Amino acid sequence: MGRYVIRRLLQAVLTFFLVLFLLHYLMSLAIQINGNPARTFFGDKPATPEQIAAVEKKFGTDDPCLDRIGDPCLNMFVDRTADWTTLDFGTDYDGISVVEQIQTAIPPTLILFAISTSVWVLLGITAGVISAMRRGRFIDYFTRVGTTFMIAVPTFLLLVVCQKIVGVWVGNWAREDLGRDSLLALIFQPSYDFRHPVLSLLIPGLILGAFGIAGITRLSRTSMLENMRADFVRTAKAKGLHPRRVTVLHTLRNSLIPVITMIGFQLAEAMGGAVITEGVYSIPGMGGLLWTATQENDLLVVIPIVAILSVSYMLINLLVDLLYAVLDPRIRYE
Repeated sequence: MGRYVIRRLLQAVLTFFLVLFLLHYLMSLAIQINGNPARTFFGDKPATPEQIAAVEKKFGTDDPCLDRIGDPCLNMFVDRTADWTTLDFGTDYDGISVVEQIQTAIPPTLILFAISTSVWVLLGITAGVISAMRRGRFIDYFTRVGTTFMIAVPTFLLLVVCQKIVGVWVGNWAREDLGRDSLLALIFQPSYDFRHPVLSLLIPGLILGAFGIAGITRLSRTSMLENMRADFVRTAKAKGLHPRRVTVLHTLRNSLIPVITMIGFQLAEAMGGAVITEGVYSIPGMGGLLWTATQENDLLVVIPIVAILSVSYMLINLLVDLLYAVLDPRIRYE
């Protein structure tokens, strides 16, 4: 196991630097094709070459390689990587520290992910297990129809509809009839509330988790049905073990292996979905920061955020692989 972890960490480091270089090259290529963004600071006002040169030097866009289309600008990449090793991401085009913006954006995103992940793990696996145990009954058909509906509805559409119905209509009723500080009024809000971050993120987190719950529920149901007919389950029942022990320790444990893989993929998709969710609900998280930076073409903010998301995705993949060995002792990486 130790050698496998070391090997995966080395692969993750290599992948991380490849991602950084790709982002750096795309940003350099965009500047080489579209022109130096330093000129956009002056708008329609005339600017002297000295003023433009000062702005280029301030934001690190004064390297001659940016004048040659296709040049990878390796010197800039080495300098930028050296700065990032000390967590120095510089400033955005408005002169605000990128590190400070990321530190402010991380807590709302973590809360949003905690809520959505709880929905996947608790509700998704539970619904799949119950559906498999009650196969052919009402709860089974209801679960299958519900998950089909969740898969068919686009993410942004459900976000906008829920924001309109839950955040505006129900929220206005709760604020007018129950008071602005009532529990329902704080939960049913059309946007993020800095005073009550957890309550205002509850509905967006549930919506974001609803998209992952469909696939996890169906996979849990299918995996449970497959393992319920396995030889080791029949052997456990023949030995006289309690049905609950057979379900939890034998059937469910082996059924979770493909589900863990699905959860890893869902977390990766949630990173992209969080950008849309935070953008729609005006949540000042990592996704919202990326949403705003993309609209403003602020590449100095986009690249660090994408790099952080890439690291998070690689760590999630490593954790998923390690969980395989925990759930199934037959799996060995040595």
